[in-house]
Amino acid sequence: MPVERSAGAVIYREEKEEPLFLLLHYEEGHWDFPKGHIESGETSKITIRREVEEETGIRRLAFRPGFKETIRYFFRSKKRGVLKFVVFFLVKTPQKEVFLSDEHIGYDWLPYRKALKRITYTSSRNVLRKAHSHLKRPGRPKKLP
Repeated sequence: MPVERSAGAVIYREEKEEPLFLLLHYEEGHWDFPKGHIESGETSKITIRREVEEETGIRRLAFRPGFKETIRYFFRSKKRGVLKFVVFFLVKTPQKEVFLSDEHIGYDWLPYRKALKRITYTSSRNVLRKAHSHLKRPGRPKKLP
């Protein structure tokens, strides 16, 4: 069975009341985090930086230390089953503006509870739950460039 590896980001920005999380509306209709295929020679974090910039135009990212979640699922491609692993990191940005790629039809910055309701897949909701819990812990992200 073929195996695919991708990397994604739970992107948030600080607001006065609570953090806002970025969700993308994909052409297929679902709401999820930015993510993409890990290219040959790339690390997960390099993939995230590339994919986030390609999909959203966001360049200023700070990885939150200590958060890394991997999900796996099966899908069919050309009548063959594919096992896919996606590793997610929690990243902070000060950027509010989003410039969508052609593969997305919308986006939204949402507080935790609204984001949790909007996300389509259970596995991604679980990643958001863990990311939100992680944000409540002490620890600061690396300084933004």
